[in-house]
Amino acid sequence: MPKSLLFIPDISGFTHFVQNTEIEHSQHVISELLETLINANTQNLQLAEIEGDALFFYKENSILSQEILLAQMENMFTAFYTHLKILEKNRICTCNACATAPNLQLKIIAHAGELQFIDVKGTHKPFGTSVIEAHRLLKNSVDSDNYVLISDNLMEGIEIPVNYTSKLYQFQEGKDVYDSNEINYFYSKIETANLQINSFEEPKYISFTLPPDLTFKKEFQISSTILLEYITNYKYRHHWVDGIDEFIYNENEVTRYGSRHVCVINGKHLDFVTVTKKGKANQIVYGELTESSLPVDQLYQFYIITPISEQKCLLEIEVYLNAKSLLKRLLIALVVKNVFKKNTKAALAKFTVFIFKMENSNSKQLKK
Repeated sequence: MPKSLLFIPDISGFTHFVQNTEIEHSQHVISELLETLINANTQNLQLAEIEGDALFFYKENSILSQEILLAQMENMFTAFYTHLKILEKNRICTCNACATAPNLQLKIIAHAGELQFIDVKGTHKPFGTSVIEAHRLLKNSVDSDNYVLISDNLMEGIEIPVNYTSKLYQFQEGKDVYDSNEINYFYSKIETANLQINSFEEPKYISFTLPPDLTFKKEFQISSTILLEYITNYKYRHHWVDGIDEFIYNENEVTRYGSRHVCVINGKHLDFVTVTKKGKANQIVYGELTESSLPVDQLYQFYIITPISEQKCLLEIEVYLNAKSLLKRLLIALVVKNVFKKNTKAALAKFTVFIFKMENSNSKQLKK
């Protein structure tokens, strides 16, 4: 029987990350990274299972060539570290999960052997000794959390020289004993500085020559981090914004600069993108921009959070209504500004009630 490829990308530091950070955001970060690795699968490897912090791919009765295997590994490392850089550069959230996500690392295990399969409720899953060996190779004696490991079985099949060296790879020999059986392998630590990180859009700071058209201020008896979460987590929006039929957004993404969401109002889609502007050193500035068909050309809403103490902060809302034509500017002055003032006041009042209910509920849960 021809050998099959077993291929396992595994996120290093997952357990510590999840145990020591905010649960919801750590889940979102890991989901994003796993999706990134799946999308970086350029060789049509079959995804057998998502295993918490790892992905189990296979290629039945076939293995990749030396060049293609190493390119596939490099592609996943590049995609993974590009996404970590996006999380670092474009993050808004100050929670521990978002702050420490760039410390996560990646290892990839590649093995070859015969595959059998079992069917469980219609799912065709790899099974057998080779599957066990591939997973046990995750527990090895490589003194790094950032590497590729290719088993001796696979190295022989693709004929990579023991001393293979390139800009990214410098292979070394290794071996470990599993259930009294010695398995030899070759590994290469990955220096992230040698990866060609993909380009991505970094946040641009918006500047204004005129003061905002509307401003609102409100103090809250909660931490700035929690207040930011209530504002930027779109699953809460329907609790405090009236007139919205639906919010469309990526539920597995932590909101960051460049994030997009859609408000559906009377069947009409308003597209928003997350932006920012300069604030004071201790302030968190979160903004949303829409250029959808409105009585204005651009609508900016900024939520500026200033910590007062650990459990108290000031929220300032600034609204900018930009229009190019004289007619639209007159419409803003006569009608639109008053409408936005009324709607924003109402939203802020409902937001205050929503926070009170959420914090009261959370307090009761903690006492149980």
